[in-house]
Amino acid sequence: MQSVAELPVQAAAEPDETSWPVLLVEDDDGDAFLVEELLDETSAPVQLLRASSIAEARAMAAGARCVLLDLGLPDSHGLSALETMRRVAPRAAIVVLTGLADEHRGVEALAAGAQDYLVKGEIDGKTLVRALRYAIERRDAEQAARALHESELRAEENSRLERGLLPTPLLRDTRLGHLARYRPGRRQALLGGDFYDVVETPDHVVHVLLGDVCGHGPDEAALGVSLRIAWRTLVLAGIPEPDRLAYLQDVLVSERTNDELFATVCTLAVAPDRTSLGMRLAGHPPPALIHPHLAALPDHEVGPALGVLDDVASELVTVPLPAGWELLLVTDGLLEGRDGPTGERLGWDGVLAEITTVNPPPGDDSLPDVLIDHIERRNGGPLTDDVALLLLRGPTP
Repeated sequence: MQSVAELPVQAAAEPDETSWPVLLVEDDDGDAFLVEELLDETSAPVQLLRASSIAEARAMAAGARCVLLDLGLPDSHGLSALETMRRVAPRAAIVVLTGLADEHRGVEALAAGAQDYLVKGEIDGKTLVRALRYAIERRDAEQAARALHESELRAEENSRLERGLLPTPLLRDTRLGHLARYRPGRRQALLGGDFYDVVETPDHVVHVLLGDVCGHGPDEAALGVSLRIAWRTLVLAGIPEPDRLAYLQDVLVSERTNDELFATVCTLAVAPDRTSLGMRLAGHPPPALIHPHLAALPDHEVGPALGVLDDVASELVTVPLPAGWELLLVTDGLLEGRDGPTGERLGWDGVLAEITTVNPPPGDDSLPDVLIDHIERRNGGPLTDDVALLLLRGPTP
């Protein structure tokens, strides 16, 4: 018999398409010899390895497609051998070998996760090969079903996170328009920590939030959801605008999973007459005006990101808004696109140049998607980081 270390690890292929590395865990030399003889009779495409104990099997299990497992081993009792082999060879099918008097243990083994059981002395070569084949196919089907279920769970998780990160704006002023887009970066399937919100308060001020938790994955996304919901709560509760970032930092510090996590945030307060806004930047790039002319808003008063320093320091910048204004808010994922795979970071200058190329007319709803596509092409492929983009439109003149 060969050592498992000498065998290639097989992909999940049909059992009859390749040889099957089968690990026989059997302490009785006579029973082991019988299994070899039965397999030789059928010329089955089996590479048989043998371990005499669970201790030996631990070191030999890697790469095995199926394990023929005797439950009566000297270093195990009951179903402990099955539990051990399921743990050390999670991708292998397991067929349990029992004696005639212990057939009930085979049934118990099925309930505990084995794919099949055989009774020693009551099998021939064809029965053995058929059991191995069906066990491998059954195990592959179980793994495929589990992968599908996990994929469905991830999709549901993404949907829940997206609803939390990208909510329905609370906007009563029908003269204002808004569009939002989110696109994951190439390195992750899950949503990252980018988030936004828009809330109009009874005084007709429209409050806008766009933020980005550093990193990717469910922890960062959950933290982004917490910050977004906390901000909406602060706005609806009437907490004064200058105090909100400090409260958000308290939420971030209490909810983050490690001290290295931080978040960048841009907040806007659009005046009731829609002719000006107040802006605060906590480590975040400013928005850009894209109509009636192209220009990034001033970035000379950018405070530190939330979670970096003990105190939040962010200056309010007042910006006049021309008639027919359209504002574009983006997270770093778009601005960090590059001019080719090894080129320079685009920043707002490069993004605004792409908008000039697109030349969108006022009120063009296709701009967010078209712009991201243009930046990805210029980048030479999907962007590394997630992109959240929010387009706000003022009243039509």
